[in-house]
Formats: sequence, C-alpha cells, structure tokens
Amino acid sequence: MRTVDDSFGVIISPCDGVLAARGTAVDGALVQAKGRNYQLEDLVLDETLAQKLRGGDYATIYLSPKDYHRVHTPVDGTLVRYDYIPGALWPVNPIVASRRDRLLARNERVVITINAGRLGMVAVVMVGASGVGNIALEYAPESVTWRAAGERRRVEVNREIQKGDELGAFRLGSTVVMVFEPNKITLDGEVGQVMRFGERMGKRAGMGPRE
Repeated sequence: MRTVDDSFGVIISPCDGVLAARGTAVDGALVQAKGRNYQLEDLVLDETLAQKLRGGDYATIYLSPKDYHRVHTPVDGTLVRYDYIPGALWPVNPIVASRRDRLLARNERVVITINAGRLGMVAVVMVGASGVGNIALEYAPESVTWRAAGERRRVEVNREIQKGDELGAFRLGSTVVMVFEPNKITLDGEVGQVMRFGERMGKRAGMGPRE
C-alpha cells in the first residue's frame, strides 16, 4: 500500500514513526535525547563494524504503539547478518529517553548489517522496549524464541535485498537506529518530523539538490 522511492542514490525511511535524533557520530557518540549520548560501540557490540561507521551519519526513529511495526531496508545491497543482543525492555518513548542514560544501548536489540556497495556498510538496529520482546526477523524464523534463551545470537544471511524489502517486525512500537559509513550519504529531516516507510530521507553523497 506504500510507494517506495526507488530513485537512484536515495535512502528511504525504513519504518513509520517520528524522527527522534539525527546527526553525525563524532568520536562514535550518538544522541539519544537532549543532553544524553551513548556510544556506537555499545550499541552494535562489534568493534569492526563500529570502526567502519564511526563518524558517519545516523538517524533514530521512534515508533509509537499506533505506528506500522514492520522495518524495511533503506538501501539496496546484501543483507549480511543479524546479531541479536539480549537486554532490558525499558520503554523508549521520548520522556524515558530523556531521563535514562544509554537506554538504546542497554535494551534488547538486533543489529542488522547491510553491505550497500558504493554506500558502504549500513547498520539498521531494531531496539526492543516494554512489551516488545520477541522481535521477528524476516530471514530468521526462529528469532521470536531467542529472548527466552537469553543469549546472543548471530545469523549469517548473505542475501541480496532491494530497497523496501522487509527486514523484521516489532510486536509493538519501539525504535530503529540507522548508521552509515562517513562521507557516503547525507540524511534529511528535522527532529520531531513524522516519517513514513518508503519516503525519501536522504541521498548518496555528492548528488545534486535535484537528483
């Protein structure tokens, strides 16, 4: 029912929600809320991936319970792997995010790694929240049972995907963090802006204003 912007070099919103933060991961720091930062390394728990993304652009989208809960790839590329990281299930709404340190790096989450070719490596992180355990992943049917085991899981996928293909789904509203390699893309949007899956929210670096 949605139109996906398939224009060359365009990055789309992977989900519905509200843009909670956008910026550059200077020294590996990402903004959670005003006055509260967290580290990229703590979010992805993969030193090699974190080093590639350090200094790159990122965006955080908050999905409320009323939003469409599926998450899609913002770029064409190869879905490399899913990394499931167990954790807490604190609420992730803006009020709690402004009060609790390192919330997004403490909650249960799945780090989805995508090789986007000329756009470099991309991390799409699905962060669980209160009532949102058992994240369902499109190419790992057993993923809904991982929370009960309480241990980290890595699933190598290596599957070609196109912009808009589904990556996974939340059971309720939550948060998605996207992080890109430095100097590969530029992101648009203002904090508080309503986002819709499939809409343009960025472009490949070096593209003109009308491209």
